[in-house]
Amino acid sequence: MDEAQFQDKLKELVKEFGGATEAQYVSSLTKDNKNQKKLEKSISELQESLDYLRICIKYQLFDLEATRRENEYLRKILGGQDEQGPKQ
Repeated sequence: MDEAQFQDKLKELVKEFGGATEAQYVSSLTKDNKNQKKLEKSISELQESLDYLRICIKYQLFDLEATRRENEYLRKILGGQDEQGPKQ
């Protein structure tokens, strides 16, 4: 869309909205654009936070499983010592 078509569309919209001037309309579009950028930034930050949370949860699950395996291994070792008696 070139500049002339944009101006024509803008004038049509101004007529549809009635008493709003071009400056007021452009101002409202600018505010909407700023709000949209702010919203996009917030969504991006939220997505990063969710990604970080997923990583933290995956690490916690990994650590839990490793701890369970280690506990099982240590219990087997201790169980074997109990059967043989304490080593001196």
